[in-house]
This record gives sequence, C-alpha cells and structure tokens, in this order.
Amino acid sequence: MDDAPPEDAPAKAPADGPVLDVMVVDDNHDAAEMLSMMVESFGYRVRTEFDSNAALGAALASPADVYLLDIGLPELDGYELARRLRAAPETAHATLMAVTGYGREQDRRTAREAGFDFHFVKPVAPAALAALLCDLAQAPRQPGSRG
Repeated sequence: MDDAPPEDAPAKAPADGPVLDVMVVDDNHDAAEMLSMMVESFGYRVRTEFDSNAALGAALASPADVYLLDIGLPELDGYELARRLRAAPETAHATLMAVTGYGREQDRRTAREAGFDFHFVKPVAPAALAALLCDLAQAPRQPGSRG
C-alpha cells in the first residue's frame, strides 16, 4: 500500500485519457459531499453513498474504477467493505483508497490487509488526491489488473 503522492502534482484529469468512475462512501454526509465535489472538480465521474450496504449493492450493480472508503462506517466498516469489494469479481480489480481519521501504522497495516491500495488521513490534501487519481487515469489498464 502506497502513501499519498507529493502535494505539488497536477489537479485535473488528463484531457486525453479515460475518465475514472469514482465512488465515495462516508456516513458523514457533509464529508462525503465535500470529497465528492473535490473529486468531481478534478474532472472525474463521482457517485456518493452514505451507507456501506447500499454502497456494496451499487458497486456490484455498476462497478467504479476507484473507491474512496471511510473506515468508521456503521454496519459494514470500511475494512469489511473493502474485503467484500476485493472478493467480488465485479470490483476485485478496482483501486481502493481508505479515507479515514485513523492514521497509526497499525491502521495502515489493517487497511492493507483488508485490500486497500492507498491510505489517506482526513482531511485529504486535494493536490495529493488529484495527483494519485491523475496517475491512475493515465495508467494503462489490462483486464485482470488491480487499479
């Protein structure tokens, strides 16, 4: 699992590349909407879910390329949601990003074990998230590859 990239990176989706589909999942409506608006401002398509079970159903019905998941979700926490996304063929190869207030090394290790690719501590630095999404949008995609 990688840490966030440097903050001096580009803030927009590549104009000539594919647009990423991103799902933001956070039970805090304000936090979810702010993060979704941020990602949308970078030029990506965004869906927002406030409930982990609803997010899982939506993800399986219409998979995204990237999932930004809060860890402290009720019902299925972000770790369990990540495990289930990794276990489903529809979402197994998506990029999973933890967006959480939990930033200790043990939290990062638990996120990695649950299947997360990246770990952001709230509040997310816009430039760091933009750079990472830009890199993901530019990366060649192969069937069966994660991210």
